Amino acid sequence: MHDELVDHLTRSTPLNRGEALRVVQDVLAYFDETAQEFVRRRHRELQAQGLVNASIFERIEADLRYRAVAPPEFTLRQLRRIVYG
Repeated sequence: MHDELVDHLTRSTPLNRGEALRVVQDVLAYFDETAQEFVRRRHRELQAQGLVNASIFERIEADLRYRAVAPPEFTLRQLRRIVYG
């Protein structure tokens, strides 16, 4: 799976095939998160940094625009509902 990408990484970096495959798998696992899982995780992370919800939800709204797979556009209210139900 993703042989072309693994081949590209082995040609363009000092990684061997096994290392390149692990990198691809790690990156894919990172981006395998659903939009809802991402919102919940980011909320916990930003809350742990001491940010308040008003700032947190604005930050999450901005972060979602740059995800590898574009999620549906969520309103601030929808983001809150994802976290709090």
